Amino acid sequence: ATANPEDYTNRGRIITPLKDRFGAELRTHYLTDLADEVTLIRQEATLVAEVGDHLLEVLARLVRNLRESSSVDQRSGVSARFAIAAAEGVAASALRREARTNDHETAVARTCDLVVVLPTLLGKIEFEMGEEGRERAVLDHLLRLAVAATFRDRLAGIDLSGFTNVFSQGGVVETGDLVAASDLLTQLGAVPGLYKVLSRLGYDDAAARGQVAAAAEFTLEGLYLTRRLEKETVGGRTIYGAA
Repeated sequence: ATANPEDYTNRGRIITPLKDRFGAELRTHYLTDLADEVTLIRQEATLVAEVGDHLLEVLARLVRNLRESSSVDQRSGVSARFAIAAAEGVAASALRREARTNDHETAVARTCDLVVVLPTLLGKIEFEMGEEGRERAVLDHLLRLAVAATFRDRLAGIDLSGFTNVFSQGGVVETGDLVAASDLLTQLGAVPGLYKVLSRLGYDDAAARGQVAAAAEFTLEGLYLTRRLEKETVGGRTIYGAA
């Protein structure tokens, strides 16, 4: 409205010629294409560390899962700002790890950083009344679904026996948000088939240690979610072992 007095009636209502301009109804919707959602997150998020597309894809799937969940109040919705804030939190966790471990590498986000930021995101979602006290469990479950779906989509058809063989003799790999990339890779050792994983995740044979660690940890989590590895969480550390 112009807010000019002559455009209003003496009862304070907008006159008909102006009111007609407000008769339009705009209907919007969330993005329907996963790639578009990932592009939006990368475009809008201010990232202080490298966050691979596979992790952004996990966040995009998580948002979709939340939008479809009966546990979430869909009248309030789950906006793109949730995924943007999540990406920024994941990057901050990676930067913190680099600073605390003195790894002297470019900070690269890993799967373990996803879990770290979950508690800070709870305030951005309205849950249904019946879910009181279960909010974190719901978010954890939907995140696991998002990681598993991304794992299947990205690494389908690849022989990952090189990873599972690492644990066939009782070996374990310990990781976490404060475990340096170099420490993770030392525990894992040489893994046949790792190059194919890197390629599927958008890296090449010149990938830095942080990128290799990110790919390896994502694979380990995917193998756990598809029941080919066991996992135990102790004191903030994650331990992968043979199934």
